[in-house]
Amino acid sequence: MGNATIDRFQAVEGLEVQHMPDGFVVYQSDTDKVHYLNPTAAIVYELSVAGQSKEEIATYLQETFSLETLPLDLVDECIGDLLKQELIANCET
Repeated sequence: MGNATIDRFQAVEGLEVQHMPDGFVVYQSDTDKVHYLNPTAAIVYELSVAGQSKEEIATYLQETFSLETLPLDLVDECIGDLLKQELIANCET
């Protein structure tokens, strides 16, 4: 066992996610809030709730959009926002 921690995430229960041409609309019924995710945030959300790590998500974005550098800062910021808004949660391990 190594001491490296890989963050994994899961969807928060009670969300209604609508796929739109320009991203996702996420409704939180318990707080009556609506969140609009742009296409990049929608990809990060979808991959994070599918169990992908931050590095795996960044690698996917780099390959998909032919980016020169791994967008770890972007993914980290987006994951942070999704966690703060309680759209995703850390997986219990």
